[in-house]
Amino acid sequence: MKWQHVQQTVSFQERLSAWAEQLRERAARLKPGREQDELLAKVRQADVAAHLDEWANSRGLQPPK
Repeated sequence: MKWQHVQQTVSFQERLSAWAEQLRERAARLKPGREQDELLAKVRQADVAAHLDEWANSRGLQPPK
């Protein structure tokens, strides 16, 4: 099996942000309930992933001592 490499034209941060915004819009159209809660949980996961990516790629990050 041969893997194909895909060149991303949009940054990881931008993709996460767009995905989170789409989920927020979908959740806003739903009535309160399980499905809306699940979408909002995914939004929180995307926000955390964005913050972790930002932290991991920051210039001030120091290796563990």
